[in-house]
Amino acid sequence: MIKKSGHKTAKMEDIIISDKETLEEKIKKIAETGKEGLHVLADFDRTLTKAFVDGEKIPSLISELRNRNYINEDYSKKAHELFNKYHPIEVDPNVPFEEKKAKMHEWWSKHFELLIKSGLNKKHLKQIVDNGKIQFREGVLEFLDYLHEKDIPLIILSSAGLGGDSISMFLEKHNRKYDNIHIISNSYVWDSEGNAVAVKEPIIHSLNKSEITVKDYSVFDIIKNRKNVLLLGDGIGDLGMVEGFPYDTLISIGFLNEKVNENLETYKKNFDVVITNDGSMSYVNKILEKISG
Repeated sequence: MIKKSGHKTAKMEDIIISDKETLEEKIKKIAETGKEGLHVLADFDRTLTKAFVDGEKIPSLISELRNRNYINEDYSKKAHELFNKYHPIEVDPNVPFEEKKAKMHEWWSKHFELLIKSGLNKKHLKQIVDNGKIQFREGVLEFLDYLHEKDIPLIILSSAGLGGDSISMFLEKHNRKYDNIHIISNSYVWDSEGNAVAVKEPIIHSLNKSEITVKDYSVFDIIKNRKNVLLLGDGIGDLGMVEGFPYDTLISIGFLNEKVNENLETYKKNFDVVITNDGSMSYVNKILEKISG
């Protein structure tokens, strides 16, 4: 049983299920195979972490670096200029997908070049992780503990601009760097003094997750026979995380953190479950218990 830590849980009105019968059929089918046939695929920013902390929008680890002058004012100024140029393209529904995807690759690439030129160091990652602005979503610690206890692999596939090192540090801070957790994210080459000197290919951005196939990574050997997938994301693009994996049954859960009225119908059409308003992980934990408890 997943132990609750006393945090608030999502209200029922925060949980929207488009087709309850289909969802129950999927849960039953996965439960018949058991936990040995399951793996979890999750985004990080605004999925495992909160979208808002104390009323303040906290989009990502990289936004913290951009907004709070950890490196220097010149970096923050230029990073904001890139954000102001490319973010409107990212959220514009009228820009064709392929054009938008190319622009996202351009944005991430330019930002990485800027980070390296500005002197990004591992100490900056630690400062962001330690400042407390980035917080796990309610119920995530219990979620991580349960997956570890049941030996269910969790793959975190993230386009985080600060990469897997920052996610790893964040997990370590909360004593949750478990051996069943595997991180696929952008990765830096660091010199002996902790300075970032290069970014490894491929660059993962917000719109190419369908091209970053798990089959290309060593973790595939661990999950290749676990054909049932629980997928968690906060954007429609996160559904692409499962592309290329020959799954049997997929349960998809979307966290719709803001602009609920504008986006709810799209999320309902694409996700089995939609959790709105920066809700907790409690319903996800209930599904896990039904599947493997």
